[in-house]
Amino acid sequence: MNKLKPLHKITAVTGFALVVANMIGTGAFTSLGFQLVELQNPTTILILWVLGGVIALSGAFSYAEIGSNIQKSGGEYAFLSKLFHPIIGYLSGWISITVGFAAPIALSAIAFVAYFPYLNMYPKVLSIALIGLITAIHTLSLSVSSKFQNVSTFLKVVFVMVLIGIGLVSSPTSDHVLALNQIEFSEIISPAFAIALIYVSYSYSGWNAAAYIIEEFKNPKKSLPIALIGGTLLVTVLYTLLQYIFLKHVPMNELQGELDVGTIAMSKILGAQYGSLFGLAISLLLLSGLSAMIWVGSRVTSSIAKDHNAWRFFRTEGDQLPIRALWFQFLVSAILIVTGTFEQILIYCGILLTISSMVTVFGVFKLRRNQKDVDTNAFKSPLFPMFQIIFILLSLWMVSYAFINKPLETLIGFLNILLGLATYFWSIKKQKLQ
Repeated sequence: MNKLKPLHKITAVTGFALVVANMIGTGAFTSLGFQLVELQNPTTILILWVLGGVIALSGAFSYAEIGSNIQKSGGEYAFLSKLFHPIIGYLSGWISITVGFAAPIALSAIAFVAYFPYLNMYPKVLSIALIGLITAIHTLSLSVSSKFQNVSTFLKVVFVMVLIGIGLVSSPTSDHVLALNQIEFSEIISPAFAIALIYVSYSYSGWNAAAYIIEEFKNPKKSLPIALIGGTLLVTVLYTLLQYIFLKHVPMNELQGELDVGTIAMSKILGAQYGSLFGLAISLLLLSGLSAMIWVGSRVTSSIAKDHNAWRFFRTEGDQLPIRALWFQFLVSAILIVTGTFEQILIYCGILLTISSMVTVFGVFKLRRNQKDVDTNAFKSPLFPMFQIIFILLSLWMVSYAFINKPLETLIGFLNILLGLATYFWSIKKQKLQ
């Protein structure tokens, strides 16, 4: 029962589905309310989401180039260890272990409880219990969850398309859509825009999902770029249209600070009864994304455990399930839920993931400088170095404004990195003593 079936090589289609499944989650249905607290122009909001898609696409181009050259699973951990130094790779892996998956898992559970129409008491307790339940399922068997994941990706896309279709054909119930030709440049260059871009970047997180399983592709040189770039493009279009629908049908003052934006919008379009049904549908789709992150995230922990003695407690032999890694991930997610609000977790998670991805994208420059490491048949990012510069500059902009406007969350993020640095040297010391 504790054994996994042998892994099969996957195609570009499966990789594409994995990217889409990881990207479509809580952010698109929850973050708009926080963005509208300080941003009041609907055009600014749509520019925000398009720009978020450009950042994600820039990252996808970069990861596709690095991944098709290095061809090792593990994402940032594998890439940065190879391109720069093991300590850089370890710190990126530390970020993945502590917040890269644990924080999105916490956010998804909180959002599930918020959207589920029949749960309105003790949200933190219920969120932790939900994560515990799914974690327990994954300690038993992955056969059912793996099959469910493929089907749920298709259902996610269909659901979002149906929601968008209904919103497009329905008459506007808000006059904000009439102001889409008005651009407020003062908002676009404001600190509030930069902070909101962190929310949006979190919503697009998952564009690099296929980079964690490169070795499982039949032909990674061709399949990885298709999965990363194709999935990101599709989600960018869906996300932008989704925010347009929300703005079209709900006055901005009714969305400000609200978490269940999708339910509010559908209640305006179809009535309160149908709105609650959509809330139920959204929560069930979030459940599949939650399951996927619990599944994949624990594998990052067990992978790092193979290389570092400090994490040997989480090592697995052969095809054994990473049970200890699963429960460790549950513990970290539970701590995040207990100690932080939805907004705090989102900012904290977004800052660290942005830094980790930014350093990885910078790795394209290092890769091209070392021509001997470049595979001439591998994918090359178009218009180099334009997309890399876009990603790095906007990432620095977001992190800088986050430090100014959200100093507590930013400080916690950097303290986490320092803690990761301490565990690295501890692990090196233990290896030398053995």
